[in-house]
This record gives sequence, structure tokens and C-alpha cells, in this order.
Amino acid sequence: MTIPSPRDGASADASTALKTDDQVPGPPVDDRGEGPGDVVLRLTDVVKTFPGVRALDGVQLEVRAGEVHCLLGQNGAGKSTLIKTLAGVHHADGGEITWLGEPFAPATPQAAMRAGIATIYQELDLVDDLSVAENAFLGHEDSRLGFTRRRSTAVRTREILSRLGHAEIPPQQAVRSLPAAGKQVVSMARALSHDARLIVMDEPSAVLAHDEVENLFRIIRELTAQGIAVIYISHRLEEIREIGDRVTVLKDGRTTAANLPARSTPTRDLVSRMTGRTIEYVFPPRRPAEQRDPLLVVEGLGRTGEFADANLTVGPGEIVGIAGLVGSGRSELLETIFGARRADAGTVTLDGKRITSVGGAVRRGMGMAPEERKSQALLLDEPVYKNMTLASFSGFAKAGFTDTNGERKAAERTAEALELRPRDVNRPIRTLSGGNQQKVVVGRWLLDDTKLLLLDEPTRGVDVGARAELYQVIHDLAERGVGVLLVSSEVPEVLGLADRVLVMREGRIIHEAPAGDIDEDAVLDLIMAGSLTTESILEGEPA
Repeated sequence: MTIPSPRDGASADASTALKTDDQVPGPPVDDRGEGPGDVVLRLTDVVKTFPGVRALDGVQLEVRAGEVHCLLGQNGAGKSTLIKTLAGVHHADGGEITWLGEPFAPATPQAAMRAGIATIYQELDLVDDLSVAENAFLGHEDSRLGFTRRRSTAVRTREILSRLGHAEIPPQQAVRSLPAAGKQVVSMARALSHDARLIVMDEPSAVLAHDEVENLFRIIRELTAQGIAVIYISHRLEEIREIGDRVTVLKDGRTTAANLPARSTPTRDLVSRMTGRTIEYVFPPRRPAEQRDPLLVVEGLGRTGEFADANLTVGPGEIVGIAGLVGSGRSELLETIFGARRADAGTVTLDGKRITSVGGAVRRGMGMAPEERKSQALLLDEPVYKNMTLASFSGFAKAGFTDTNGERKAAERTAEALELRPRDVNRPIRTLSGGNQQKVVVGRWLLDDTKLLLLDEPTRGVDVGARAELYQVIHDLAERGVGVLLVSSEVPEVLGLADRVLVMREGRIIHEAPAGDIDEDAVLDLIMAGSLTTESILEGEPA
């Protein structure tokens, strides 16, 4: 099976260029009406480059003692790179960072902690089999003559836990037995054990219930009252309103707004600062899919703690996009539809046949390109042709022998159709660029009789040119009658590719609309502004 090769170029009508004013607003504003504390951290024109990617492109940031400074931006805006640079994981390639008035360039995470900057990542870096006290003082244990002073460590841990308002957590308790909120308290205790003057919190509320979030905010307020600064990263605007003092917005590795008042800046102003692009999204023109019986039917699908009551359909030749934040349940939904996760409720049918396992999904014509292609979809040390034929390998095996020549020829035809570069299918796939690796993952399903293709972040880590080619591949698949269900963090990508858009938030599909009936601002408001109703957002009510 082959598809038409991607067309070169695109008409002006097929391109969407979203731009925004990159001017950074002027002097700091303190929204509480109080005198701001001294500046403890300042970033000036900070640059960080990875091979082929400029992750930070002149970032500006100013953080003051005793404030909660919120960092806002879409996925891929540079937030993670910035905090890892502060934490000593990455090292800036340009610009200047000052901490407590002195140049700052920590060589290691331990150096950053010793300097007084602690980072609490979304994926907590605790050792489950160690105790609370051992985790709190990990790496700088209270010891004498080479032996850890357990009693002294326990006493100091208890003092820190009391300071955090959690004296009820026993220092000797194994971290594994704690709930998510308790583990987060232990991470804060570790930060305070280093006498941190700045704590960076990356999506700290992502795994917390409502009452646990309130307790988190109480702790943050007590910390800032003691003069400790907090950088708070969240996609939830209602949280930023409640806990934040000032906001800095990142977009495409650049600061598009700095020091905005957290409580009074309109939602639409924040969203507009996040949504501009310095690149063009070029989408092939789409013809409306024919109205036919659904190919995929998902009814009442759910997995405890991940998503609930998901209902959706995908028709032959239709592209359906799912927009939502990391943690909204979108990837888990795709994996459950594919049978890689077992559903706790609901059903998935493809062409009227029930899907309950990956094997059943593949046999009935369903394919999937997962989010993490290197760890989930590729055999990095194997050649391109072996990766290309993974899903259809049984067709090249006869009487216990593999038709290697047939594999290569089939892979070469697909590589040509996809304009794979380089075309050498004998190369180890790890030597290909990210965009060409993704073409191989998608091309794998072209060798099989695929009816429905699930795509999770299909252009993550892909350069602009390869991105446009992948858009054309997806378009051509739909033109051939293949149904496509895709997830993307890039809202313009969802709107530009899809016929219909589903919006997910906190494990539920909260809105469905034809792509032409909803714009980027409305989608982002639906995703992020949890305190607003769907109806008020779509009617344009000011936020």
C-alpha cells in the first residue's frame, strides 16, 4: 500500500501565520498594593540551544523575595528548559543570570541547591523505599564519623514538617506509603532542609484533589510570608489568579510579557501572549469528509483516575482532533482505545467489532503512533526497514523464514512515498532526524491495511519543514478513507488538521465542535479557564 507523495510547497490560502507583539511590558507591578521585595533572581537575554532547537531565545525574568511569580506558556514554550537551567541540569549558552546580586551558573543540581534554589518537578524525584527523613536530607545527611545520625535527622525533619503544617507525617514513614499530597510535602521539606530562598514548583497541583490544592496554597503563603520566593508553573489560570503575585509569559522560548499583575490581567490578554507563533503552520486544504457510518465508536469509556465517560466517533476519511493539556487524560484515552490500557468502563468498536487488546486492534485495522516515539515505537539500533515492517512482519515470514528482501523493497516504496531523507532503509533509525523517525512510525501502518490511525503528538520535536510534510501525509491518509484520531498540544495544529475538535480537561471531554466553528482563543479558554462555563466562553464573555 502506498500513498501519494507530499506536495512541495503550499498556497497562501493553506497557511496560517499567527503573530503577536513581542514587546515586554515595562516596570514590575505588585498586584497586592504592597512594596515589592528585593530582586533575588534576574535573567537577562538567556539563551539555550540544543541540536536543531533554540529552546530559550533571550528570556527575561525577574523574581522578588516573598512573591509568587507565575510562569505561563504553552507546551514547548521553554518553561522546562528554563527551570532546568536554574536547577543546574542545563547550562545557558548566552545571556546573564544573577542570584542574590551575583552571577549564577550552577554546574550541577547539587550546586543550585547549595546556593538556595530548590526545584520541585511535576514528576517528584523522591526515593520511594526511603523514609521521609532520609528523603528530606538526601545528599546532605547529618552524619558523624561516616554514620548517619538518624535521631538528629528525624528531629530536624519533624521541625521542618511542623513549619509546613504537617507535623502529623512521621519522619520514619516510608515515602512509598504516602499519598500524592504527602509526597509533595516531603519534596518541600527537602527544599527547606537546604535553606532554600527560592522554590520552583512545576505543575504542583496536577495530581492533587481540590482540598489538597487549598492546603498547598496555604503552605506557599506561609513560605512567602517568611521571605521565600516561589516560581509557580501551572496551566490553570484560576490557580494563578488565586496564588500568584506577578506573571511572566513565555512563547517559543522568548518572554512575551513580564511582571503582569496576576489577579487583574484579563484572561484573554494572557492567552494572546501565549498563542503567537514565530513559525508558520502550513496545512493542506481539506475537503469535508463524506457523511458515512462511523468507523470508530467509543461509548462511556473510562479508566479510574485518568479519564471518564468518553464518547466519540471517527468516520472513514475523517480527522478528529483532541485538544487538552498534559495530564488531561488525552494520551491515556488514545492508549485505551488502542487496547494498550484496560478500560474500567465503556466500549470501543472498530467497524462494529469490539476492541479489547492491542493485538485485536491491529488485526482489525487500527494503528497507533505514540507520543514517545524513541521509547515506545522504535527499535533505535535496528535499520529503518525493520522498524517500517514491525506491524506487518507476519506478511514477510514464510515457513519459519523471513523474506528480508521483501521487507526492504516494501520499506523502500513507503520511504519514497513519504519522501524519507535519507532514503537508505538499511541505516540505523537512530541516525535519522526526529521528523524522519516520525515518518517511519506513521509509514509502518501504511504497509498494513490500516483503517484507523491514532496519532499522539505527531509533530513533537519535528522541525518546520518536516512538520509540513507530515501534515500532508496525514491529509493524504484521510483522502484515502483512513480515519484519523489525533492528540496535539499545539492548538493551531488541531484546528488546522481536524474536521472536528474535541476539548479535554481534567479527564473529561467537555466540548465538541466542527473545527471551523471554534478558534484558538476559545479552545485555550476551555482548556484553562476552569471557573468559566463553556457557554460563556463560546459567547465571548470577558474573563
